[in-house]
Amino acid sequence: MRLYLWQRTPGKSNWIIRGTDDKGQEVHESTKTTDKKTAEALRIKREGRLLTEIVHGKQAVVTFHEAVESYLDNGGSPRFLGTFDEDTRQWSGLMKELDGVLLKDITQDRMNKIAATLYPNCQYDTINRQLWTPFIAIWRNACRAEWATPKLWVRAKKPKGTNVVSIKAKRVGSYPVDYATGWRFVQGLGVANQIIMTILFYTGLRPIELFVMETSQVNVPGRWITIPKSKIGEPRGVPIHEAIVPLLADMVENRPGKLVRTWEGAPFTVYDDNGGQMKKAIAAARLRTHVFDVAPYTARHSVSTQLVVNGVHPHIKDQIMGHAADDMSRLYTSVPQPKLIEAINTLPTFPDWLNADWMKTPVTLTARRAKMLSKAERDAGTRAFEEWRARRAA
Repeated sequence: MRLYLWQRTPGKSNWIIRGTDDKGQEVHESTKTTDKKTAEALRIKREGRLLTEIVHGKQAVVTFHEAVESYLDNGGSPRFLGTFDEDTRQWSGLMKELDGVLLKDITQDRMNKIAATLYPNCQYDTINRQLWTPFIAIWRNACRAEWATPKLWVRAKKPKGTNVVSIKAKRVGSYPVDYATGWRFVQGLGVANQIIMTILFYTGLRPIELFVMETSQVNVPGRWITIPKSKIGEPRGVPIHEAIVPLLADMVENRPGKLVRTWEGAPFTVYDDNGGQMKKAIAAARLRTHVFDVAPYTARHSVSTQLVVNGVHPHIKDQIMGHAADDMSRLYTSVPQPKLIEAINTLPTFPDWLNADWMKTPVTLTARRAKMLSKAERDAGTRAFEEWRARRAA
């Protein structure tokens, strides 16, 4: 194995590193510089890396940034990883803290220190959501590529002790509600958003998974939804509650393409891993119904909690929710699993919800919007909201 420098136009074009690696594959990489001295230093560094890889294997040379690139190429989300400043040519966030760091050199202690640096005054759930969840997803992807070895990373934990009191009100969408409350809220939405919230309440899907879903992913006869790449980078299957079979059957048969649409029939826009275009509808529904504890992500927490209340085994519940699993027997597949379908069917239903006209013919009724709020209704809703907020702050 030997690498050398080559320049297409002497003195003008960038130097190119050429040669072959240990497997006989061609190396052809630009140094992005016309300076031969700088290019030679890069060539030596590249050659040294290849030698190290030959002796110690891929795990000895892969950096965190390379692992991130692979993770993103496989459908991972860039959210919470950091941003790149074109002026300073520097990263922020987690990418900055692990810039140039080899995967083999990342330890639990190092990650704990990064958590303290990036999120010094944040609660454990914020640290887990914004640091540990994306990091572990990247690590799992690297393990599948045999760039890293599996590790049991310890996430941030809730402080123990009865004397620990949280003075911060929980963020709406971070805790469950009962299904009766969920149905009250759904009635305050237009049909397009009623469809979305209903599917979320009876599948446990992440909102982002639903916003980007194609009808081809929904197997109505088999009561099964296939997610090719989940949040943790693995495929998974989601059982379909019998209550929403008519709803999904009409959508799959009569409106191929994106499963859920706006009231205008257009696909939902997704920004930075978040579904857009629902905020105004959610705000208005709260004023109509005086239910202020519901957001799109509330449904997922409600499904998870209700399954526990119903006595569903944690193994089954975790598969339905798509939680990270270390046991290889819990990998998700596209094959419908009767036990999961049986478990999802334990979620409660209400006759009024099941018999709503849009539950049977959603495609033709998608454009039906919620009733406009009168000034009196808006004022009443605003007063109710202020009272609710005061109770939460008390």
